[in-house]
Amino acid sequence: MKKSTVSIFILSLLLGLDFLQASSSHDPQKEVQYLSGRSNENTVTWDFYCTGGRNSGYWTTIEVPSCWEQQGFGRYNYGRDYHTYGRQNKYADEKGLYKHEFTVPDSWKNRTVFLVFEGAMTDAEVKINGQAAGPIHQGSFYRFKFDISDKLNFGATNVLEVTVSKMSANKSVNYAERYADYWIFGGIFRPVYLEVFPKEYIERTAIVAKADGSFVIDVFPKVLKSSRIVHVDIIDKQGSKMATVNKNVTPSDSLIALRCSVNSPDLWSSETPNLYHAVVSLLEGKKKLYETSESFGFRSIEIKHGDGIYLNGKKIKMKGINRHVFWPETGRSVNPKIDLMDVQLLKEMNMNAVRCSHYPPDKSFLETCDSLGLYVLDELAGWQNAYDTDVGEKLVKEMVLRDVNHPSVIFWSNGNEGGTNKELDDDFLKYDPSVRPVIHAHHRPGNDFNGIDTNHYESYSSTQNILADSLIYMTTEFLHAQNDGGGGAGLKDYWELMWDSPKSGGGFLWAFIDEGVVRTDLNGRLDVNGVNAPDGVLGPHREKEGSFYAIKDIFSPVVIEMDTLPEAFSGEVPVENRFDFTNLNQCTFMWKLVNFSRPAEENLGYLTFREGTIQGSHVQPGAKGTLKLTLPANWKEAEALLLSVSDPYGKLINTWSWKIQSNEKILSQMLQKGNSGSVESREDDSTLTVQSEQVLLVFDKRNGLLKLVQNKQSRKELNFKNGPVFCGGNADFASMKNFAEGENYIVETNFTGDLKFTRWIIRKNGWVELEYEYALDGTYPFSGISFDYPEDFVLSAKWLGNGPYRVWKNRMQGGTLNVWQNAYNNTVTGYSPWIYPEFKGYFSDMIWIEFNTVEGKFLVACKDEPVFVRLFEFHALPGLEPHPDLPPGDISFLDTIPPTGTKMSTKINAGPETTGPAGQNNEIHKNYKRTLYFYFGALPE
Repeated sequence: MKKSTVSIFILSLLLGLDFLQASSSHDPQKEVQYLSGRSNENTVTWDFYCTGGRNSGYWTTIEVPSCWEQQGFGRYNYGRDYHTYGRQNKYADEKGLYKHEFTVPDSWKNRTVFLVFEGAMTDAEVKINGQAAGPIHQGSFYRFKFDISDKLNFGATNVLEVTVSKMSANKSVNYAERYADYWIFGGIFRPVYLEVFPKEYIERTAIVAKADGSFVIDVFPKVLKSSRIVHVDIIDKQGSKMATVNKNVTPSDSLIALRCSVNSPDLWSSETPNLYHAVVSLLEGKKKLYETSESFGFRSIEIKHGDGIYLNGKKIKMKGINRHVFWPETGRSVNPKIDLMDVQLLKEMNMNAVRCSHYPPDKSFLETCDSLGLYVLDELAGWQNAYDTDVGEKLVKEMVLRDVNHPSVIFWSNGNEGGTNKELDDDFLKYDPSVRPVIHAHHRPGNDFNGIDTNHYESYSSTQNILADSLIYMTTEFLHAQNDGGGGAGLKDYWELMWDSPKSGGGFLWAFIDEGVVRTDLNGRLDVNGVNAPDGVLGPHREKEGSFYAIKDIFSPVVIEMDTLPEAFSGEVPVENRFDFTNLNQCTFMWKLVNFSRPAEENLGYLTFREGTIQGSHVQPGAKGTLKLTLPANWKEAEALLLSVSDPYGKLINTWSWKIQSNEKILSQMLQKGNSGSVESREDDSTLTVQSEQVLLVFDKRNGLLKLVQNKQSRKELNFKNGPVFCGGNADFASMKNFAEGENYIVETNFTGDLKFTRWIIRKNGWVELEYEYALDGTYPFSGISFDYPEDFVLSAKWLGNGPYRVWKNRMQGGTLNVWQNAYNNTVTGYSPWIYPEFKGYFSDMIWIEFNTVEGKFLVACKDEPVFVRLFEFHALPGLEPHPDLPPGDISFLDTIPPTGTKMSTKINAGPETTGPAGQNNEIHKNYKRTLYFYFGALPE
């Protein structure tokens, strides 16, 4: 789709235009009159009476659509409250009584009028002018409607009354929808409107448009007075007519099928979301009695048993995630801008698929998936419990009739984790002539269906075993992302396994967002219900966590596995094309040679030395090739090379960065700066004091540790002390000696055990150098050295290294080499106030880091590479046993760091090691000799 086409579609979403809505009552189209607002941003005030909880027992008003808890009524429940309180008499069961007056024109007397609800939680009893509009509707997430033509007062006032029961009278509905692992609400949370048809009209259509260009449309005519003609035009995105077909229809026909074909159509896929329109007219001779239009795409979906999932003849794998319909202030009531934002965020993570967990989404979300390109698993609700057959059959019909023409919907999902009523499997296909595959989303082995195993939360090793089986394995939940576990952590190993396995269909991470609700009963506090709902790689208002960027990197369809520039680098970059339908010569690559700012400079980031843009090489989908960068002759004078790639529509796919110069070369000029002067020492029985013009250092002679630091210029003490403490092995103090060496002063400590020695060199220009050496032989979570510094003294940090997000051993992806700055925050991932990036954590490939504190500034530079900096106390998974364990001290300089597990791995299996090779602790059989540089004060320009 061209950018202009996307822009027009987005504009229509934002303006809330209805493609089918006629501008005049004389047009032979469906008219739409909204009785509620169209979204959570555009509401209408109705009369309201709540029977229990807050603000209950009297008539007042409410905004529609809305969840009534978010309007200050009733009582909150999280679906898993039965774990906390038990299932008896602990769930809020209030009812909401709605009343709304409206008028309709006299001209509607001879027309058919439907009252339509897009969604109401949970049972809805509807009356028009005191008469029942139809049977009570049960089920929250489905469009339902009633023919109210014979109940209206035309040209006069009408009264709509709706009683919404939060808890259903049908136990299976409650078990399927409300005893669930998500927030449960009450209310009319999606729009309510009237659909007005002429007496003769087309009720609905169902389209089958395949990749070979064949087109079949099922047309359902209503109330025909005589023989008519159904006429169909297929219109492309430029407005050109691509095909036409006619067919006679009689009053006895309730369904007719029309067939035609389009030569070499532009196919629909996640990479090429090409859309067409079928304009369907009901004709009396040449007179148009009625017209409707449906958007669709030409595409074919096929499951080849024991082989894979094919779209348009090409095997595809799902790079997906689970998404709830949610906004903190309004619960399940959202708007097209939120739907658009979410699809754009999914595409930004280089995903091609989304699972609608655990119910059908708003129609605008599917429209956006159609337009921007996402594969959708459209799911019937059923969280570990299924609807009974009677109510389930009705809800399957409502779901499929609404969503059948969306090309983005490639699977129907019959419930979740045991919430599958197998008697409903064939019902999906009653209403879907394209015969989309039906799947069962399960968390237990042996529940495969249609040749696809979807089992949840398998370990890396068990995933390997499943992929060796005869079934296709497409896990619909894996790597549970509660807090900062899972998500991107472990994903690289899982994805490479999935990519290389012929029978893998990919998978869907859990989950997209933290479900934090703004509690109107708690002064607007954002509540994620403890550990139940902070499961996203984004916060409630779509704040991006580190996993967001790791996923973006790992799922990149352009793969470059070059960690460092080769010695003989000449501009050739090996690339792999993991697109399904796009040649890399359709992509644009942008390179930059850059030099980084220094700590004393006000500008943050880099200065561009040279830059250029090239088209990608001819590399077919699934193939490998080489990208040739034409760099200037003096390219080695730059400090780093940055490379970015954009897709054919201009969307940034990924950015890579490589150092050209070593840490030592980058630091060389900075290390010459300082305040020159002599170095002196003095000592007593327990301490050694060494001072230059810039700094005073006190060492403890009993253990060799730094005991005190003072900036001589400001005369302020810095509480940077109690180090270096060895992390990861044994170190017993043996001896300490100190002596002058030329213009410098040396403090050397020897140890027995794994740490060999530390050697402080205090220079006359104020820089302090620390050399240390250790050797380890075994398995360790981390290795390196640590110091103490009070966390609450820190204001901010600025550094040159990968960033701006923290990393784990099994989530190293997503960062870029640059100069970053981050103000101190105490964010615990997944909880208020959702300030990202987190200040605390492990940060990779550190070259230098400057701390700004209430005591002044101090700077640490790393000669060797790579070095990780650990900042203060943090955990991926907080709780009774925070995970993983941390090194001692507050600020660490490490050669290895630990992996993190997930909520599921720490509960079900043994820990991070279940997430794959990168999840193992560090096997270290190596000797490390390292050098750090310290400057205690603000470095001169």
